[in-house]
Amino acid sequence: MDHHQSHNPSSSNHQHQSAHKRERNDNWRSSSVKKLSKPNHYQNPSESAARQIPVTSHTLSTRREHFEKDFPLYKQPVEIGCFSLDSERRFYNDNRQMRYYVEPDRNPNFDLRDGYRDRYRKRDDGVKEKLDHMLHWILANRLKLQPSAPSTRLLHADFVTWRGHLTKLLTTPYETREGWLLAVTRFRGTFYISEVETEAARREQENRTERHEEMMYWGYKFEQYTCTDDTHSLPDPSGVVNTNEAFCTVVQTRLADHKLLFSGEVDCRDKDPDAPPPPSCYVELKTSAEICTPKQRSNFHRFKLLKWWAQSFLPGVPRVVAGFRDEEGVVVSVETFHVSKISSLIRNEHNCWKPTVCMNFCCDFLTFVKHVAVEDDPDVVYLFSWDPRRDVTYSIHRNSHYSFLRHWYIKEMTSEGDPDHH
Repeated sequence: MDHHQSHNPSSSNHQHQSAHKRERNDNWRSSSVKKLSKPNHYQNPSESAARQIPVTSHTLSTRREHFEKDFPLYKQPVEIGCFSLDSERRFYNDNRQMRYYVEPDRNPNFDLRDGYRDRYRKRDDGVKEKLDHMLHWILANRLKLQPSAPSTRLLHADFVTWRGHLTKLLTTPYETREGWLLAVTRFRGTFYISEVETEAARREQENRTERHEEMMYWGYKFEQYTCTDDTHSLPDPSGVVNTNEAFCTVVQTRLADHKLLFSGEVDCRDKDPDAPPPPSCYVELKTSAEICTPKQRSNFHRFKLLKWWAQSFLPGVPRVVAGFRDEEGVVVSVETFHVSKISSLIRNEHNCWKPTVCMNFCCDFLTFVKHVAVEDDPDVVYLFSWDPRRDVTYSIHRNSHYSFLRHWYIKEMTSEGDPDHH
């Protein structure tokens, strides 16, 4: 589960955010999109944005037809580290929260409601952690992240973010309900992307029904039924479900010309000692309503599998294990989806989503960010805003409440990167 988004394992990828209305400027024309998707047009983001793009282009189209191009290069993600968050949400630069997957029976009869009233410790949704845990991890692992050749950059990465934010970008061309706000700051040559809660998402969270709250618990409870803390024991569903706890992978990869460094929560790993190394041994766990009609199957393919695919494809997690539950929250069947085969599952759906559109939009958005966010300053935030069926727009904010890079991080990274500092 990706717990850096709204926590709703039983809805599409836990996201329940919708539109934040903003002014719209001229269209980011398809010609600009095509032009910018040629690699030589975004080799050097430091060039003045005015020279690179027509001055009138302040927006980026999200229309699917613009992204029906060849699948962009996406390098096999490599895990370069991991970290854990304990029951109090404290950070550890290790894998102590790693859990192991224990395959359930095909018809397991798990009661997902068990423990909701008396054995549930819920993370405080009101605490906005931004990129903090990721920044802690970077400070603890600076040496392996620094470019080998002399560079003005401190990190060997163009972008630092959470996997959940990239998932939102991948699904944008097909999202019809929930908008987003992404804050971008350029610091020492690297672009940091953090999410800002939209007004609609805040309202949705405040107005959640008790049923909705309980269904969010069901996803975590399914993990408890299928995971164990070591390779020798069996799952223990009698314990407390504490959603502060997390194990996160940190991966490096490249999407076309964009070097990415991002982190995402991992539910568990294969307990076979001969399993391939991470991230290929990781397993993503999901719950979903049981499918009884062709219409439900079609909706599952069109909406849920899109989120599941995007979330697991990005960090290179090969398997999604889904518990299908009835209305009462009892898991009646379990099915494994191989991420590499999901696109062929949906091929026969009329007018369905396409992985190439998702990846090309994400790629072009990152190019757009490089052209827009030209000022290298931790106090400057470029706020990118998107509502369904609109273009992506942006606004610029200095020394505002949108700033998200912490002073301790800036100070540490600045002193570290200063050649005169001994």
